[in-house]
Amino acid sequence: MNSLPPDTVAGNAAPLFHTAFYKFVRIADPDAVAARLRELTADLLGSILVAEEGINGVLAGNMAALDAFEHALQHDAAFDGCFAGIAFKRSACSTAPFARMKVHRKPEIVQLGVDDVDATAAGGIDVSPQQWRELIAQDDVVVIDNRNSFEYQLGRFHNAIDPGVDNFRDFPAFIEEHLPEWKAQGKRVAMYCTGGIRCEKTSVWMHDMGVPVYQLEGGILNYFLQMPDADRDWEGECFVFDNRIALDTHLQETATTPEDVYGGHPEWEWRLQRARRLEESD
Repeated sequence: MNSLPPDTVAGNAAPLFHTAFYKFVRIADPDAVAARLRELTADLLGSILVAEEGINGVLAGNMAALDAFEHALQHDAAFDGCFAGIAFKRSACSTAPFARMKVHRKPEIVQLGVDDVDATAAGGIDVSPQQWRELIAQDDVVVIDNRNSFEYQLGRFHNAIDPGVDNFRDFPAFIEEHLPEWKAQGKRVAMYCTGGIRCEKTSVWMHDMGVPVYQLEGGILNYFLQMPDADRDWEGECFVFDNRIALDTHLQETATTPEDVYGGHPEWEWRLQRARRLEESD
């Protein structure tokens, strides 16, 4: 398991860590899975989404509590082996990322905005962090940032394209608009996102569109974990959807604030106000 040397969070007896995970897998009884997850996360903070297409979660707690949860998720009889081999991306915290624990039963664990996408089906080509560095340097590769525009503006891979969307559900329209041009130019498409989940679902949707699609395995967070010199390929910081706001290429929290991310953009004012409300409720 990868982890970084922890910083002690003020007021906590033990260092606090963050873990992120997801898996697209058919779940026969999502309500039962959600109920069991509520029991297993009693000593943790964060959020887990459960749907028939799989699980998507972010949690925070001390090392022992996260170790126990990660083992249970893969081995508890209630899950019938659905989550065996799931990948966890863990990092240390200097700010508590979450104020409460929620397990949500949802229709989807990530909303692409396209109906009838079977996210458990074959999709794009997984590329390891080591291979990614070589791939995005190729002239016939279009590098697409599969995140919101405010995330892109805070940090991105060199030469990546900003689709200019403020919601993941708007991303397919960008692909449909530009795909004919990329195909005519003989381009391959390389996509990345924070943890890999958005790219995985998008690549399933794009599977039969006639252009090779490559996705960064484990997303930006895994790239930072696996590549000590990630700043060779990455500009800026990586936005995260929790109280830490942003991480550097060593997965350390930065001094970036919500005002730094959303300020000066009227279209993002609602995001800024939401972030402030979350801070006040912690």
